[in-house]
Parts: sequence; C-alpha cells; structure tokens
Amino acid sequence: MQEQDLLRVREHPVNLKHRWTTCRARAEMPIPGGGSDGGPCDDVAVFGGRSIQLFRVFGIRVGASTSWFFVLFYLIYTLSQYFRDVLARSPESTSFLVAVAATALFFASLLLHEFGHAFAARRHGIGTEGIDLWLFGGVARLTRDSRTPREEFEVSAAGPAVTALIAGACVLADSLAASNGGILSHGLLTRLSVTPGLALLEWLAFINIVLLVFNLIPAFPLDGGRIVRAIAWRISGDRNRGTRISGRMGEAFSWILIGLGVYLASKNGLSSGLWFMVMGWFLGTAARGAVAGSRFSERLDGVTAGDVMDGDPVVIPAAATVAEAHDEYFLRYRAPWFAVVDAGGRFTGILHESIVDLELRAGRPALPVGDILPPDGEPQAWVPADTPVESMLGLESVRRLGAVMVVGADDRLVGVVTADQLTRALAAAATP
Repeated sequence: MQEQDLLRVREHPVNLKHRWTTCRARAEMPIPGGGSDGGPCDDVAVFGGRSIQLFRVFGIRVGASTSWFFVLFYLIYTLSQYFRDVLARSPESTSFLVAVAATALFFASLLLHEFGHAFAARRHGIGTEGIDLWLFGGVARLTRDSRTPREEFEVSAAGPAVTALIAGACVLADSLAASNGGILSHGLLTRLSVTPGLALLEWLAFINIVLLVFNLIPAFPLDGGRIVRAIAWRISGDRNRGTRISGRMGEAFSWILIGLGVYLASKNGLSSGLWFMVMGWFLGTAARGAVAGSRFSERLDGVTAGDVMDGDPVVIPAAATVAEAHDEYFLRYRAPWFAVVDAGGRFTGILHESIVDLELRAGRPALPVGDILPPDGEPQAWVPADTPVESMLGLESVRRLGAVMVVGADDRLVGVVTADQLTRALAAAATP
C-alpha cells in the first residue's frame, strides 16, 4: 500500500503578505507526518495515531503505530497456540520460540513488500518518506503520486512481486528440506510438520500466499486496485477515470468484507467477524475518498504553477556578499532562506540563514553568496511554469521550505509558489 499526505502550517515572511505553509502531498488516504522544520521526525501521525521510529534502512524511516504493537503480541499469542498443536511432540517453549520467529518473519515480509514499492518508486524519481507498520499491515509513504500509467503500474506491482518471491522461496525451501516433498506434495498446512523449521516455512509460505492474493484483489486502495487504475488510466488516457473505476470496485469489495464479517459474527460471535468489518470499513472509506478526490482533481486540471505564483519574489543576487545578504535580506525580512539568482536572472540555488551565519563566524563576510551555495542544491527546488498544481503538492521543496521556485526559459526565475497559494488553489477547486 502507498500514500502521500497533506497538512501542517507555519509562517515564513519572505514576502510579508503571504503565510507560508509546510504541506505534504494530497492523498486519497491522508497520513499527516513529519517535522515542521523539514527535518526527520521520530514520531509521525499514522491514521490518527502516532508512529514510533524503529530504525532506518537505506535512508528510509521505518516506524510502527501503537496499533501494531497490539497486533504483534496478539499474533505471538495465537501462533503459540497454533504451533503447540502442530508441534505436539515438541516442548511448549519450542512452540513459543517458533511463534516469535514466525511473527518476526511475517512482519519482515511486510516490510520487504513495502520496500518493493519504495525501490520501484525510487527508479521513477519518487522518494519515500517512510514505511509504517500498523493495524492492517504496512504502508509506504511516498513523496508524490505516479505521473504516468507505467509509473503507477510498476510501483503498485512491485510489492506483490516481492511477496510472490518470498512465498515461492518458502515453498521451494520446504520442498527441498522435507523428505516427503513438503507442502508441494501435501498441500498447505494439511499435515503435521516433522520439525519446527518445516512448520515455520510452511506457515510463512501460507501467510505470504494469502497476502499476495488479498493484495491483488482489484479493489482500491489495495495494490490490485492500483494496478487496475493504471490499466484503466492507460486505456482511457484519463487518470481520474481510472481512479473512479478502481475506487468503485474498492467500495464494492468493502461491502463484501463487511457482509462477511456480519455473517461470521452472527454465526460464531462478534470477535470472529470484527476484523472483516473493520477492514471493510477502512477500505470503503479509502475508496470513497479516492473517488471524491478524482472529482476534486478534475477541477484542478489546467491550473499550473504560472497561474498561482507570486511573480515578484524577494531574491538575493549571486554576486552579493555574505555580509550584504545578512544585513539587507536576512535581518530585514527575518526569513530563514532566499532564492539566489545570477546576473542574468537565472535561478542558482537556495541560501539558508544558517550558512550565512557560519561564514560570518568563520570571518568570511566578503565572499559572494554564489560561492557558498550547497553543491547539491535543494531537492526539487524549482519547477517549470507549466507544471500542474496538483503535481506540486508532494514536492520536497514545498514540504521543507514552504514554497517552490518557478523557472521559465533559460532557467530564469519567474516567480515562486508558496504553500499558502497552493492552499488557496485547493480551496478554490473544492468550492462547488
């Protein structure tokens, strides 16, 4: 599962008539998160809760919501009972250890699934702010949504492809390890496994096959629904139409899940059907949000950065000295950064107050500011004037700086779009 998010407001008085907002990309399923200063944040909001950072892998933050810890311990408890039956000849301590290992490998499988999405997204220039584990599995928080049907298809299919590889590896390993052919010969979980290792492999293969089948159901926001959206988008040429098709399928599937939950609850008690009802409610809410969001997106069609930008931003010439930048810009406007342009008006980078302060403390006030700009620049700091407004909502620059620079021909800076201007554009589109 993937998503992007929108929200958080702070002031940035580079142009005193504007309020600057730090925002994340609009999503079908909003997940607010991240620090207002643009730096990494150990705790971000996930579906109304808090995500606690567990670790980082390849620069990607991996976190877990409080609901995940409930699932963690509940899964260990239920699997302990399951493996106690499967491994009847083994001590109870062995069953418990296998249950702990199965739980750990299950969540490792979920993380690998989400990393599949993240690495596929990276190939298309889409960043990943983090991966979170929560009540219903995992979610990769991407910095923006796909811009083409191919991107959508490849990013959506990458997760299930990883899950399929995990399931296949478990089935193969079990068949090689078991003298009687393992689950390939006997069917999934239809026999008592001889050893704890085989029991673990068979359960892991089974659960990953279940995850694969469930994720490929053509119902938004499941991966299968996103694949359907990509196909419908490719055929129709209309992303919003593809979203509505997959969203309607998601709504229908959510009612099937809720109906199944009600049936199980009536037959076996509330606890047996509650998970299906809650999952159905969640998927239905996300699907309805996607359909509503597609209508919203249609109202933004044709609105570009050039339509909403401020055409007269405050900028610092690259030839200005560090002392001049400090006295005439940072002290005067009290802003944490400014765009820098060369003599021809071409955008050369973003100058932060912290860099100016470092140079002053180092005794280099006469250096031109063009010489102290970070060599790597600011990620996604500028866009062409014809960039659609909707595609700007997830930009790194908007999130970190509260704005994005707009350039025209020959990389000349022609304006700046603040997050406040994006907010007003969204508000105008939301008005019937």
